[in-house]
Amino acid sequence: MKNNKILSLIGLATKAGKTVSGEFSTEKSVKTGKGFLVLVADDASLNTKKKFRNMCGFYQVPIYFLSDKEQLGRAMGKEFRASLAVQDENFANAIIKELEKR
Repeated sequence: MKNNKILSLIGLATKAGKTVSGEFSTEKSVKTGKGFLVLVADDASLNTKKKFRNMCGFYQVPIYFLSDKEQLGRAMGKEFRASLAVQDENFANAIIKELEKR
């Protein structure tokens, strides 16, 4: 399953301190230009999805919807996470590459 590789990369990026999660931190990361990729859980609310879709479109940051809150959180070694931003270009590119394969 392709999601495993993506979730593993998220875990590695988190261990390296290159991710932020939660709505506020993700939004701040995008608006300050530190975020290279935004991931939002498929089971996040429609309002959350719309907010990040619009914001990422405006700031030209790639956004993807995958998995669910529980799996995203588990990949980061935390509880439920609806959104996260990857703050390292190399990790972001590696995750995007995997996402494009599916």
